[in-house]
Amino acid sequence: MNTAEVNIGQADLRKLLAAASGDVALLYLYLQSGNAPEQAAEELHLSEKRTACAMATLRQLGLWQQERRVIIPGERPAYTERDVMTAMDTDRDFRMIYDEVQRLLGKNLNTEEMKIILGFQRYLGLSSDVIYMLVRYCKERAQRRNTPRNPSLRSIEKEAYAWAEQGIDTMEEAAAFIEKQTRCSSQIGHLKRALQIYDRDLTATEEKYARQWLEMGFDTDAVAIAYDRACVHTGNRNWSYMNRILIRWHEAGLHTAEEIRDRDQKPGVPKGASGHLGAAELENIQRLLKED
Repeated sequence: MNTAEVNIGQADLRKLLAAASGDVALLYLYLQSGNAPEQAAEELHLSEKRTACAMATLRQLGLWQQERRVIIPGERPAYTERDVMTAMDTDRDFRMIYDEVQRLLGKNLNTEEMKIILGFQRYLGLSSDVIYMLVRYCKERAQRRNTPRNPSLRSIEKEAYAWAEQGIDTMEEAAAFIEKQTRCSSQIGHLKRALQIYDRDLTATEEKYARQWLEMGFDTDAVAIAYDRACVHTGNRNWSYMNRILIRWHEAGLHTAEEIRDRDQKPGVPKGASGHLGAAELENIQRLLKED
C-alpha cells in the first residue's frame, strides 16, 4: 500500500468534514495516495459493504471521479396489462414491491402504476430495497416541501430515471445520494434564513442558485455577505448579482466569511477582488443583469 503524503485542499477538507465519516476520510486518503480502489477493502481492513458505502459517498461529494455508469439499458419496453398480471401471479418479489409501495403511498395502485413499478424492477434492474428507498425518498421530499399529497408514481418514475442517469442502482449508492440531498436541504434552510426568506419556499431558479453555491463550497455566512453587498448595490435581493459576487470569490479561492473578511483587510487588494465592485465593474454587471 502506498503511503505518499497527501495535501488536502480547503474545499475537499470541508466536504470530508461535512460527511462526518471516518471510513470516507480513510478511503479518500488511501485513493489520493495512488492506491487501487480494488484493493481498498482488504488493505484498509474494511468490509466490502463499508467500502462500497464510503466509495459511493466520495462519488456523491465529487471527491472520486469515475465515468458515470448510465444504467438505462436501451429502448424502453411497453408493458401490457398481461405482463402485470403475469408478474403478480408468478413473481413473488414484484408482489412484495407492489404491496410495500401501496403501503408507503397509502393508496391502491392501478394497472398503469403497476406497469411503472414493473419497469423499475425489470427495465432499470432496481432491487426491491432500492425501489423502497426511492419511494421513501420521494415521499419525504414532498413532505419537506409541504406538499399536501404523496408523490405520484409518474413523479417517482422521473426520479428513478434521474437516478439511472447517475448510475444509482445499489443500496450504497442510493443511501449516499439521499444523505447528500438531505444535508443539502438542511443547508438550504440555513441559507433561506441568511437571505431573510421566512414565509415561502425557494423558486426553482433560486434553489438552483443555492445548490450551486453549496457545491462551490460556500458557507452560510459567506452567502450572507454577498446578500448584504447585493442589497447595497442594487437595493434588493438580486440573485444574479449575488451569483456574480460568489463566482468571483470562488475563482479567488474564498469560500468562508473569515476568508472574505481577511482578504478585504489586506492592503493592495484590487477593487473587485474581494467582492467590492468598482464603478466600471458595477455598470458592466448592471448592464448584464438587464440582459438576463
